[in-house]
Amino acid sequence: METRPLGRTGADVSVVGLGTWQLGADWGEVSDEAAAELLDAALDAGVTLLDTADVYGDGVSEQRIRRCLAARGDRPFVATKAGRRADPFEAATYTPENLRAWVDRSRQNLGVDTLDLVQLHCPPPAVYSDQRVYDTLDALVAEEAIAGYGVSVETVAEGLTALQHPGVQSIQVILNVFRRKPLEELLPAAAAAQVGILARVPLASGLLSGKYDESTTFGADDHRTYNRNGEAFDVGETFSGVPFEVGVAAAREVAEIAGPDLSTAAFSLRWVIDQPGVTAVIPGARTVQQALGNVSAAGLPALTAAQLADLERVYDERIRAHVHDRW
Repeated sequence: METRPLGRTGADVSVVGLGTWQLGADWGEVSDEAAAELLDAALDAGVTLLDTADVYGDGVSEQRIRRCLAARGDRPFVATKAGRRADPFEAATYTPENLRAWVDRSRQNLGVDTLDLVQLHCPPPAVYSDQRVYDTLDALVAEEAIAGYGVSVETVAEGLTALQHPGVQSIQVILNVFRRKPLEELLPAAAAAQVGILARVPLASGLLSGKYDESTTFGADDHRTYNRNGEAFDVGETFSGVPFEVGVAAAREVAEIAGPDLSTAAFSLRWVIDQPGVTAVIPGARTVQQALGNVSAAGLPALTAAQLADLERVYDERIRAHVHDRW
């Protein structure tokens, strides 16, 4: 699989990674055996980037990655995230002591002395401007507790704020056919600063799989049920903030643009991979079939000018009014 440098970390990572939120919680039940099978399949298919977080199942996702890698002997690049365990979830809770405790817990969960990458996990907005936070992260790099750090953001403005701090190596942001705003300022600014871009929620929580219709339902323990209106966390994390029925109708058009010979998911992932400045796309998967389908996007040709124009029309006509000015 094609690899690209992740910012200034010195690491090259596969253009299709694997997001592992679903291996911890909030997407329905996934057994230990299914998680191990999924990780093995992704790694065997050429994935060298795993993205996790300490809050995914309160450490379960990280622990499952540790067990899988110990059994295989592989050493892919593992990016984790910290901060969503803050209690209370306020900027004042992001103290040096708490940051160190969160990092140490992830080191234990993942079974490593040095974490490849720690990302601030969509913290309260004021955290992105808190020099004390960056000073602590710089100290953790110097101590070799972490090799590098980045941020995961909800808004373009947060990403641009983080870019003002020279130690930031990566920005993780929602980017997909239905969330285009980062293309305007954030991705060019990150490229100029040699900061990597990890594109998350690239399939809009499954909308861009092309498999849902207006009658599709999800389990009670799935965020696509309980966070549809932002009840638990930022609504932009669920269906990219697009109202479900609007997204289903728009996804049908995306499927038509992709044509009968391509999966809508792989086609949508290829769009993300081809955006200038993107390092990698990190779709989640709950089955081996989904993981392999995601990997197949790396081998697709670039979209045609006509396809790109049609996708932009769908965005402008159906999606823009719902999301563009919010994030």
